[in-house]
Amino acid sequence: MKLRQTLFATAIACLASTAALAQTVSVFKDAGCGCCGAWVEHMRQNGFTVEASNISPEQMNALKAKAGITAATASCHTAFVEGYVIEGHVPAGDVARLIEEKPEAVGLSVPGMPIGSPGMEFGTPEAYQVLLMDRSGTTTVFAEH
Repeated sequence: MKLRQTLFATAIACLASTAALAQTVSVFKDAGCGCCGAWVEHMRQNGFTVEASNISPEQMNALKAKAGITAATASCHTAFVEGYVIEGHVPAGDVARLIEEKPEAVGLSVPGMPIGSPGMEFGTPEAYQVLLMDRSGTTTVFAEH
């Protein structure tokens, strides 16, 4: 009986995790940016449905401003999932954790384009942080890689 309860609890946890990954991520990027395309593939390979749109730099700047992205949190592409903003090369696992935990926040950001982050897998990887952006404009560390 105990084994059956454990298996049932594990199955429920897996279904909840899969449900989070079934969400559609809407990505806005520059058509010529290869690292953005690589991040889109990273998300797809990790179970997310991704809709990618190429937009002009002017449209991107307006989108980022409207989403609350600042110079300190900006990267090359901006995505949206479950009401959250995902800025830059955020790992799929961190996006899944955000969706699961549902914090009061604007979303996640990996500022800049750190080598070794998803979509930037070339050269010598560097340590980087995933920042949780709150509505007041401040950030806290959500994860370190």
